[in-house]
Amino acid sequence: MLEEKLRELAQSNRYPFHMPGHKRMLDGTNPYAIDITEIEDFDNLHHAEGIIKDAEDAAAKMYGAKKAYYLVNGSTCGILAAISASVKRGGKILVARNCHKSVYHAIFLRQLSPEYVYPENTHYGIQGQILVKAIEKKLAECPDIQAVVLTSPTYDGLVSDVKSIAEVVHRRNITLIVDEAHGAHFGFHEAFPENAVAYADAVIMSVHKTLPAFTQTAVLCLCSDRIDEKEVEKYLGIYETSSPSYVLMAGIERSLRMVSDGGRELFATYVEKLSGFRASVRDLKHLAVPDAGDFFREEAYAFDPGKILIVTKNGMSGQQLQEILLRDYALQMEMASGNYVVAMTSFMDTEEGFRRLSHALHAMDARMEDTGKAAFSPKDIYRQPEKQMEPYQAEEAAHGSVRLEEAAGKVSADYIYLYPPGIPMIVPGEIFTEPMIQIVRQCQEAGLDVEGLPETDTINIVKNARIDYN
Repeated sequence: MLEEKLRELAQSNRYPFHMPGHKRMLDGTNPYAIDITEIEDFDNLHHAEGIIKDAEDAAAKMYGAKKAYYLVNGSTCGILAAISASVKRGGKILVARNCHKSVYHAIFLRQLSPEYVYPENTHYGIQGQILVKAIEKKLAECPDIQAVVLTSPTYDGLVSDVKSIAEVVHRRNITLIVDEAHGAHFGFHEAFPENAVAYADAVIMSVHKTLPAFTQTAVLCLCSDRIDEKEVEKYLGIYETSSPSYVLMAGIERSLRMVSDGGRELFATYVEKLSGFRASVRDLKHLAVPDAGDFFREEAYAFDPGKILIVTKNGMSGQQLQEILLRDYALQMEMASGNYVVAMTSFMDTEEGFRRLSHALHAMDARMEDTGKAAFSPKDIYRQPEKQMEPYQAEEAAHGSVRLEEAAGKVSADYIYLYPPGIPMIVPGEIFTEPMIQIVRQCQEAGLDVEGLPETDTINIVKNARIDYN
Protein backbone atom coordinates (compact mmCIF):
# COMPACT_ATOMS: atom_id res chain seq x y z
CA MET A 1 0.00 0.00 0.00
CA LEU A 2 1.14 3.53 -0.79
CA GLU A 3 0.60 4.84 2.74
CA GLU A 4 2.62 1.99 4.26
CA LYS A 5 5.46 2.55 1.81
CA LEU A 6 5.48 6.27 2.63
CA ARG A 7 5.64 5.47 6.35
CA GLU A 8 8.57 3.13 5.70
CA LEU A 9 10.36 5.89 3.81
CA ALA A 10 9.72 8.38 6.62
CA GLN A 11 11.28 5.98 9.12
CA SER A 12 14.26 5.06 6.93
CA ASN A 13 17.75 6.56 6.86
CA ARG A 14 17.35 7.72 3.25
CA TYR A 15 18.32 11.40 2.89
CA PRO A 16 16.25 13.50 0.43
CA PHE A 17 18.41 15.48 -1.98
CA HIS A 18 15.25 16.06 -4.00
CA MET A 19 12.12 18.19 -3.92
CA PRO A 20 9.98 19.16 -2.04
CA GLY A 21 12.06 21.74 -0.22
CA HIS A 22 10.71 20.98 3.26
CA LYS A 23 12.81 17.77 3.17
CA ARG A 24 10.21 16.01 5.34
CA MET A 25 11.50 17.99 8.32
CA LEU A 26 8.68 20.42 9.18
CA ASP A 27 6.24 19.46 11.88
CA GLY A 28 2.75 20.88 11.72
CA THR A 29 -0.93 20.43 12.29
CA ASN A 30 -2.56 17.13 11.41
CA PRO A 31 -3.56 17.75 7.74
CA TYR A 32 -6.86 15.94 8.21
CA ALA A 33 -7.82 18.42 10.89
CA ILE A 34 -7.51 21.39 8.50
CA ASP A 35 -8.69 19.81 5.24
CA ILE A 36 -11.81 21.83 4.44
CA THR A 37 -13.75 23.21 1.50
CA GLU A 38 -14.88 26.80 0.89
CA ILE A 39 -16.81 27.27 4.11
CA GLU A 40 -17.80 30.58 5.69
CA ASP A 41 -14.92 32.87 6.73
CA PHE A 42 -12.31 30.94 4.70
CA ASP A 43 -12.56 32.74 1.34
CA ASN A 44 -12.42 31.15 -2.14
CA LEU A 45 -9.23 30.81 -4.17
CA HIS A 46 -11.03 31.54 -7.45
CA HIS A 47 -12.75 34.66 -6.09
CA ALA A 48 -10.37 35.70 -3.33
CA GLU A 49 -11.68 38.61 -1.28
CA GLY A 50 -10.61 37.80 2.27
CA ILE A 51 -7.94 35.71 3.96
CA ILE A 52 -6.66 34.14 0.71
CA LYS A 53 -6.48 37.53 -0.99
CA ASP A 54 -4.47 38.84 1.96
CA ALA A 55 -2.06 35.92 1.59
CA GLU A 56 -1.71 36.48 -2.16
CA ASP A 57 -1.15 40.21 -1.63
CA ALA A 58 1.61 39.38 0.86
CA ALA A 59 3.23 37.10 -1.73
CA ALA A 60 3.08 39.87 -4.36
CA LYS A 61 4.70 42.32 -1.97
CA MET A 62 7.39 39.84 -0.98
CA TYR A 63 8.42 39.20 -4.61
CA GLY A 64 7.79 42.76 -5.83
CA ALA A 65 5.02 41.71 -8.22
CA LYS A 66 1.94 43.60 -9.32
CA LYS A 67 -0.28 40.65 -8.40
CA ALA A 68 0.25 37.08 -7.19
CA TYR A 69 -1.92 33.99 -7.42
CA TYR A 70 -1.62 30.90 -5.24
CA LEU A 71 -1.52 27.74 -7.36
CA VAL A 72 -2.43 24.27 -6.09
CA ASN A 73 -2.04 22.50 -9.46
CA GLY A 74 1.66 23.28 -9.52
CA SER A 75 3.50 25.61 -11.86
CA THR A 76 1.84 23.70 -14.70
CA CYS A 77 -1.52 25.47 -14.36
CA GLY A 78 0.21 28.85 -14.03
CA ILE A 79 2.17 28.27 -17.24
CA LEU A 80 -0.97 27.15 -19.07
CA ALA A 81 -2.90 30.20 -17.86
CA ALA A 82 -0.14 32.73 -18.61
CA ILE A 83 0.37 31.47 -22.17
CA SER A 84 -3.36 31.20 -22.87
CA ALA A 85 -3.92 34.76 -21.65
CA SER A 86 -1.01 36.13 -23.71
CA VAL A 87 -1.35 34.52 -27.14
CA LYS A 88 -4.46 34.40 -29.31
CA ARG A 89 -5.65 30.99 -30.48
CA GLY A 90 -3.62 30.02 -33.55
CA GLY A 91 -0.98 32.68 -32.80
CA LYS A 92 2.78 32.41 -32.92
CA ILE A 93 4.96 31.97 -29.84
CA LEU A 94 8.73 31.90 -29.33
CA VAL A 95 9.70 29.09 -26.96
CA ALA A 96 13.01 28.02 -25.48
CA ARG A 97 13.30 24.43 -26.62
CA ASN A 98 14.30 23.32 -23.10
CA CYS A 99 10.93 24.38 -21.67
CA HIS A 100 8.86 22.01 -19.55
CA LYS A 101 6.21 19.85 -21.21
CA SER A 102 3.43 22.07 -19.81
CA VAL A 103 4.52 24.77 -22.28
CA TYR A 104 4.03 22.30 -25.13
CA HIS A 105 0.63 21.36 -23.74
CA ALA A 106 -0.38 25.03 -23.86
CA ILE A 107 0.82 25.15 -27.47
CA PHE A 108 -1.41 22.18 -28.30
CA LEU A 109 -4.47 23.41 -26.41
CA ARG A 110 -4.33 26.87 -27.99
CA GLN A 111 -3.29 25.53 -31.44
CA LEU A 112 -0.24 27.78 -31.45
CA SER A 113 2.59 27.86 -33.95
CA PRO A 114 5.88 27.57 -32.03
CA GLU A 115 9.24 28.95 -33.06
CA TYR A 116 12.16 27.57 -31.06
CA VAL A 117 15.33 29.03 -29.66
CA TYR A 118 17.90 26.57 -28.38
CA PRO A 119 20.04 26.82 -25.24
CA GLU A 120 23.81 26.87 -25.35
CA ASN A 121 25.64 23.64 -24.58
CA THR A 122 28.15 23.90 -21.76
CA HIS A 123 31.53 22.16 -21.82
CA TYR A 124 30.06 19.72 -19.29
CA GLY A 125 27.41 18.79 -21.86
CA ILE A 126 24.67 20.28 -19.69
CA GLN A 127 22.24 22.69 -21.34
CA GLY A 128 23.04 26.30 -20.55
CA GLN A 129 21.39 29.69 -20.99
CA ILE A 130 19.34 31.18 -23.81
CA LEU A 131 21.41 33.94 -25.37
CA VAL A 132 19.96 37.42 -25.86
CA LYS A 133 21.20 37.51 -29.45
CA ALA A 134 19.33 34.27 -30.21
CA ILE A 135 16.06 35.83 -29.00
CA GLU A 136 16.75 39.03 -30.94
CA LYS A 137 17.46 37.09 -34.15
CA LYS A 138 14.22 35.07 -33.90
CA LEU A 139 12.09 38.14 -33.20
CA ALA A 140 13.55 39.87 -36.24
CA GLU A 141 12.79 36.83 -38.41
CA CYS A 142 9.24 36.37 -37.04
CA PRO A 143 7.62 39.77 -36.38
CA ASP A 144 4.22 38.15 -35.66
CA ILE A 145 5.40 36.48 -32.43
CA GLN A 146 3.04 37.42 -29.59
CA ALA A 147 4.93 36.06 -26.56
CA VAL A 148 8.30 34.66 -25.53
CA VAL A 149 8.59 31.82 -23.01
CA LEU A 150 11.83 30.70 -21.42
CA THR A 151 12.92 28.56 -18.49
CA SER A 152 15.32 30.26 -16.08
CA PRO A 153 16.79 28.72 -14.04
CA THR A 154 16.96 25.39 -15.81
CA TYR A 155 16.43 22.15 -13.93
CA ASP A 156 20.21 22.17 -13.46
CA GLY A 157 20.34 25.71 -12.04
CA LEU A 158 21.69 27.63 -15.05
CA VAL A 159 20.25 31.12 -15.44
CA SER A 160 19.71 33.29 -18.53
CA ASP A 161 20.13 37.07 -18.68
CA VAL A 162 16.42 37.75 -18.18
CA LYS A 163 16.95 41.50 -17.77
CA SER A 164 18.57 41.89 -21.21
CA ILE A 165 16.13 39.47 -22.83
CA ALA A 166 13.24 41.48 -21.38
CA GLU A 167 14.65 44.69 -22.87
CA VAL A 168 14.79 43.09 -26.34
CA VAL A 169 11.32 41.58 -26.03
CA HIS A 170 9.66 44.69 -24.60
CA ARG A 171 11.08 46.95 -27.32
CA ARG A 172 8.64 45.12 -29.59
CA ASN A 173 5.88 45.29 -26.98
CA ILE A 174 5.85 41.50 -26.71
CA THR A 175 5.05 39.59 -23.52
CA LEU A 176 7.83 37.74 -21.68
CA ILE A 177 6.81 34.72 -19.59
CA VAL A 178 9.46 33.08 -17.40
CA ASP A 179 9.12 29.60 -16.02
CA GLU A 180 11.08 30.14 -12.81
CA ALA A 181 9.75 26.98 -11.18
CA HIS A 182 13.18 26.22 -9.70
CA GLY A 183 13.83 29.79 -8.53
CA ALA A 184 11.29 30.60 -5.80
CA HIS A 185 14.27 31.23 -3.48
CA PHE A 186 15.97 33.73 -5.80
CA GLY A 187 16.51 37.30 -4.67
CA PHE A 188 16.67 36.73 -0.91
CA HIS A 189 20.46 36.52 -0.59
CA GLU A 190 23.29 37.91 -2.69
CA ALA A 191 24.68 34.39 -3.22
CA PHE A 192 21.65 33.56 -5.38
CA PRO A 193 20.64 35.09 -8.72
CA GLU A 194 18.03 37.85 -9.08
CA ASN A 195 14.39 36.93 -9.33
CA ALA A 196 12.87 37.40 -12.80
CA VAL A 197 9.87 39.27 -11.34
CA ALA A 198 11.76 42.55 -11.71
CA TYR A 199 11.91 42.18 -15.52
CA ALA A 200 9.37 39.72 -16.97
CA ASP A 201 5.61 40.13 -17.42
CA ALA A 202 4.67 36.84 -15.79
CA VAL A 203 6.81 34.60 -13.60
CA ILE A 204 5.75 31.19 -12.36
CA MET A 205 7.54 29.72 -9.31
CA SER A 206 7.12 26.31 -7.68
CA VAL A 207 7.36 27.03 -3.97
CA HIS A 208 7.49 23.30 -3.28
CA LYS A 209 10.75 22.84 -5.18
CA THR A 210 13.14 25.07 -3.23
CA LEU A 211 11.04 26.34 -0.32
CA PRO A 212 9.41 24.27 2.46
CA ALA A 213 5.94 23.92 0.93
CA PHE A 214 3.89 20.87 0.01
CA THR A 215 4.25 19.19 -3.37
CA GLN A 216 2.27 20.75 -6.28
CA THR A 217 2.22 24.26 -4.79
CA ALA A 218 3.30 27.32 -6.75
CA VAL A 219 2.80 31.06 -7.25
CA LEU A 220 2.04 32.96 -10.45
CA CYS A 221 3.31 36.54 -10.35
CA LEU A 222 2.01 39.14 -12.79
CA CYS A 223 4.52 41.93 -13.13
CA SER A 224 3.13 44.35 -15.75
CA ASP A 225 -0.01 45.40 -17.62
CA ARG A 226 0.90 43.45 -20.76
CA ILE A 227 -1.13 40.49 -19.54
CA ASP A 228 -4.79 41.04 -18.68
CA GLU A 229 -5.53 39.94 -15.10
CA LYS A 230 -9.08 38.96 -15.99
CA GLU A 231 -7.84 36.69 -18.77
CA VAL A 232 -5.37 35.04 -16.40
CA GLU A 233 -8.11 34.49 -13.84
CA LYS A 234 -10.40 33.07 -16.50
CA TYR A 235 -7.83 30.50 -17.54
CA LEU A 236 -6.86 29.65 -13.98
CA GLY A 237 -10.52 28.81 -13.49
CA ILE A 238 -10.23 26.40 -16.42
CA TYR A 239 -6.86 24.77 -15.67
CA GLU A 240 -6.94 24.68 -11.86
CA THR A 241 -9.15 22.51 -9.69
CA SER A 242 -12.44 24.00 -8.51
CA SER A 243 -11.81 22.36 -5.11
CA PRO A 244 -8.47 23.84 -4.05
CA SER A 245 -6.78 22.30 -1.02
CA TYR A 246 -6.60 24.55 2.03
CA VAL A 247 -3.83 22.32 3.35
CA LEU A 248 -1.72 23.17 0.29
CA MET A 249 -2.58 26.88 0.45
CA ALA A 250 -1.66 27.00 4.13
CA GLY A 251 1.64 25.36 3.21
CA ILE A 252 2.38 28.07 0.63
CA GLU A 253 1.63 30.79 3.17
CA ARG A 254 3.74 29.15 5.85
CA SER A 255 6.78 28.73 3.60
CA LEU A 256 6.60 32.31 2.30
CA ARG A 257 6.15 33.62 5.82
CA MET A 258 9.27 31.76 6.92
CA VAL A 259 11.17 33.67 4.23
CA SER A 260 9.60 37.06 4.93
CA ASP A 261 10.00 36.78 8.72
CA GLY A 262 13.37 35.05 9.04
CA GLY A 263 14.76 34.69 5.56
CA ARG A 264 17.95 36.66 6.09
CA GLU A 265 19.14 34.33 8.82
CA LEU A 266 17.83 31.18 7.13
CA PHE A 267 19.57 31.97 3.83
CA ALA A 268 22.81 33.05 5.53
CA THR A 269 23.01 29.69 7.29
CA TYR A 270 22.05 27.88 4.08
CA VAL A 271 24.81 29.62 2.09
CA GLU A 272 27.32 28.75 4.80
CA LYS A 273 26.38 25.05 4.55
CA LEU A 274 26.60 25.11 0.76
CA SER A 275 29.98 26.85 0.81
CA GLY A 276 31.33 24.32 3.29
CA PHE A 277 30.12 21.41 1.19
CA ARG A 278 31.52 22.81 -2.05
CA ALA A 279 34.89 23.48 -0.41
CA SER A 280 34.97 19.86 0.81
CA VAL A 281 34.63 18.34 -2.67
CA ARG A 282 37.08 20.47 -4.66
CA ASP A 283 39.75 17.73 -4.53
CA LEU A 284 37.68 15.07 -6.34
CA LYS A 285 39.48 13.49 -9.31
CA HIS A 286 36.93 11.37 -11.17
CA LEU A 287 33.87 13.40 -10.21
CA ALA A 288 33.25 17.13 -10.53
CA VAL A 289 30.86 19.43 -8.65
CA PRO A 290 30.67 22.56 -10.83
CA ASP A 291 30.26 25.99 -9.26
CA ALA A 292 29.33 29.31 -10.86
CA GLY A 293 32.94 30.02 -11.82
CA ASP A 294 33.20 26.75 -13.73
CA PHE A 295 30.81 27.91 -16.46
CA PHE A 296 31.87 30.33 -19.19
CA ARG A 297 29.87 33.54 -19.47
CA GLU A 298 28.36 32.42 -22.76
CA GLU A 299 27.24 29.15 -21.16
CA ALA A 300 25.49 30.61 -18.13
CA TYR A 301 24.69 34.18 -17.15
CA ALA A 302 24.41 33.01 -13.53
CA PHE A 303 24.17 29.77 -11.57
CA ASP A 304 22.13 28.64 -8.59
CA PRO A 305 24.57 27.32 -5.95
CA GLY A 306 21.69 25.43 -4.35
CA LYS A 307 21.74 22.99 -7.26
CA ILE A 308 24.48 20.42 -6.73
CA LEU A 309 25.52 18.91 -10.06
CA ILE A 310 27.74 15.84 -9.77
CA VAL A 311 29.42 15.14 -13.11
CA THR A 312 31.28 11.92 -13.89
CA LYS A 313 34.63 12.09 -15.67
CA ASN A 314 35.50 8.40 -15.94
CA GLY A 315 32.76 7.08 -18.23
CA MET A 316 30.22 6.23 -15.54
CA SER A 317 26.66 7.20 -16.48
CA GLY A 318 24.56 9.51 -14.37
CA GLN A 319 22.08 6.69 -13.79
CA GLN A 320 24.82 4.42 -12.43
CA LEU A 321 26.01 7.19 -10.13
CA GLN A 322 22.50 7.77 -8.85
CA GLU A 323 21.96 4.07 -8.19
CA ILE A 324 25.20 3.76 -6.20
CA LEU A 325 24.44 6.83 -4.09
CA LEU A 326 21.04 5.39 -3.21
CA ARG A 327 22.04 1.73 -2.75
CA ASP A 328 25.31 2.20 -0.85
CA TYR A 329 24.80 5.54 0.91
CA ALA A 330 21.01 5.98 1.21
CA LEU A 331 21.20 9.31 -0.61
CA GLN A 332 18.27 9.96 -2.97
CA MET A 333 19.11 12.34 -5.82
CA GLU A 334 16.55 14.42 -7.72
CA MET A 335 17.41 13.20 -11.21
CA ALA A 336 20.04 11.57 -13.41
CA SER A 337 20.97 12.40 -16.98
CA GLY A 338 23.70 11.32 -19.37
CA ASN A 339 26.84 11.89 -17.30
CA TYR A 340 25.60 13.63 -14.16
CA VAL A 341 23.08 13.71 -11.33
CA VAL A 342 21.30 16.63 -9.67
CA ALA A 343 21.01 16.99 -5.91
CA MET A 344 18.40 19.59 -4.98
CA THR A 345 18.85 21.52 -1.76
CA SER A 346 16.99 24.13 0.28
CA PHE A 347 17.52 26.00 3.52
CA MET A 348 15.92 22.99 5.24
CA ASP A 349 18.89 20.75 4.44
CA THR A 350 21.05 19.74 7.39
CA GLU A 351 24.78 19.72 8.05
CA GLU A 352 24.52 15.95 8.39
CA GLY A 353 23.02 15.64 4.93
CA PHE A 354 25.82 17.62 3.32
CA ARG A 355 28.44 15.66 5.29
CA ARG A 356 26.94 12.36 4.15
CA LEU A 357 27.01 13.47 0.51
CA SER A 358 30.60 14.70 0.78
CA HIS A 359 31.69 11.44 2.41
CA ALA A 360 29.94 9.37 -0.26
CA LEU A 361 31.53 11.29 -3.13
CA HIS A 362 35.01 10.99 -1.64
CA ALA A 363 34.57 7.28 -1.00
CA MET A 364 33.34 6.67 -4.55
CA ASP A 365 36.03 8.87 -6.07
CA ALA A 366 38.77 6.93 -4.27
CA ARG A 367 37.55 3.65 -5.81
CA MET A 368 37.13 4.98 -9.35
CA GLU A 369 39.55 4.44 -12.18
CA ASP A 370 39.90 6.36 -15.42
CA THR A 371 38.40 4.09 -18.09
CA GLY A 372 39.33 6.40 -20.94
CA LYS A 373 35.73 6.18 -22.08
CA ALA A 374 33.55 9.26 -22.37
CA ALA A 375 30.16 9.12 -20.68
CA PHE A 376 26.98 9.69 -22.67
CA SER A 377 26.74 13.47 -22.71
CA PRO A 378 23.38 15.30 -22.45
CA LYS A 379 24.40 17.48 -25.39
CA ASP A 380 23.93 14.39 -27.56
CA ILE A 381 20.33 14.01 -26.41
CA TYR A 382 18.68 17.24 -27.53
CA ARG A 383 18.95 18.02 -31.24
CA GLN A 384 17.05 20.34 -33.58
CA PRO A 385 14.50 18.24 -35.47
CA GLU A 386 12.86 19.55 -38.62
CA LYS A 387 9.21 20.57 -38.23
CA GLN A 388 6.83 19.30 -40.92
CA MET A 389 3.55 20.47 -39.35
CA GLU A 390 2.25 22.20 -36.24
CA PRO A 391 2.02 20.10 -33.06
CA TYR A 392 -1.77 20.30 -32.86
CA GLN A 393 -2.08 19.27 -36.53
CA ALA A 394 0.05 16.19 -35.92
CA GLU A 395 -1.78 15.26 -32.73
CA GLU A 396 -5.19 15.56 -34.39
CA ALA A 397 -4.23 13.82 -37.66
CA ALA A 398 -4.84 10.15 -38.41
CA HIS A 399 -2.22 8.10 -36.58
CA GLY A 400 -0.41 4.87 -37.21
CA SER A 401 2.32 3.15 -35.26
CA VAL A 402 5.69 1.69 -36.19
CA ARG A 403 8.62 0.22 -34.32
CA LEU A 404 11.10 2.91 -33.36
CA GLU A 405 13.71 1.52 -35.77
CA GLU A 406 11.26 2.00 -38.65
CA ALA A 407 10.39 5.61 -37.80
CA ALA A 408 13.15 7.39 -39.77
CA GLY A 409 11.63 9.80 -42.27
CA LYS A 410 8.21 9.67 -40.62
CA VAL A 411 6.43 12.47 -38.77
CA SER A 412 5.96 12.01 -35.04
CA ALA A 413 2.45 12.16 -33.63
CA ASP A 414 3.68 12.01 -30.05
CA TYR A 415 6.33 13.34 -27.66
CA ILE A 416 9.45 11.52 -26.57
CA TYR A 417 11.15 13.02 -23.56
CA LEU A 418 13.18 12.20 -20.48
CA TYR A 419 11.35 12.67 -17.20
CA PRO A 420 12.68 14.40 -15.29
CA PRO A 421 13.26 17.06 -16.59
CA GLY A 422 10.33 16.79 -19.04
CA ILE A 423 12.09 18.42 -22.01
CA PRO A 424 11.02 16.84 -25.33
CA MET A 425 13.50 15.19 -27.64
CA ILE A 426 10.88 15.23 -30.37
CA VAL A 427 7.54 17.05 -30.61
CA PRO A 428 4.47 16.04 -32.65
CA GLY A 429 4.87 17.28 -36.21
CA GLU A 430 8.66 16.79 -36.27
CA ILE A 431 10.56 14.30 -38.44
CA PHE A 432 12.40 11.28 -37.08
CA THR A 433 15.96 10.75 -38.25
CA GLU A 434 18.33 7.82 -37.81
CA PRO A 435 20.60 9.76 -35.40
CA MET A 436 17.60 10.63 -33.23
CA ILE A 437 16.51 7.00 -33.08
CA GLN A 438 20.01 6.02 -31.99
CA ILE A 439 19.93 8.68 -29.27
CA VAL A 440 16.63 7.37 -27.90
CA ARG A 441 18.12 3.88 -27.77
CA GLN A 442 21.24 5.17 -26.01
CA CYS A 443 19.07 6.85 -23.38
CA GLN A 444 17.22 3.58 -22.79
CA GLU A 445 20.47 1.62 -22.58
CA ALA A 446 21.81 4.16 -20.08
CA GLY A 447 18.82 3.42 -17.86
CA LEU A 448 17.22 6.84 -18.26
CA ASP A 449 13.45 7.19 -17.96
CA VAL A 450 12.30 7.65 -21.57
CA GLU A 451 8.62 8.62 -21.77
CA GLY A 452 6.58 8.29 -24.96
CA LEU A 453 7.54 4.74 -25.91
CA PRO A 454 4.99 2.17 -24.70
CA GLU A 455 5.98 -1.35 -23.66
CA THR A 456 5.37 -2.47 -27.25
CA ASP A 457 8.35 -0.25 -28.19
CA THR A 458 6.36 1.46 -30.93
CA ILE A 459 5.92 5.15 -31.67
CA ASN A 460 2.85 6.97 -32.96
CA ILE A 461 3.39 8.58 -36.35
CA VAL A 462 1.21 10.66 -38.67
CA LYS A 463 -0.27 8.41 -41.33
CA ASN A 464 0.69 9.09 -44.96
CA ALA A 465 3.28 11.70 -43.98
CA ARG A 466 6.57 10.13 -44.92
CA ILE A 467 9.37 12.56 -45.68
CA ASP A 468 12.35 11.83 -47.94
CA TYR A 469 15.57 12.96 -46.32
CA ASN A 470 19.29 12.44 -46.80
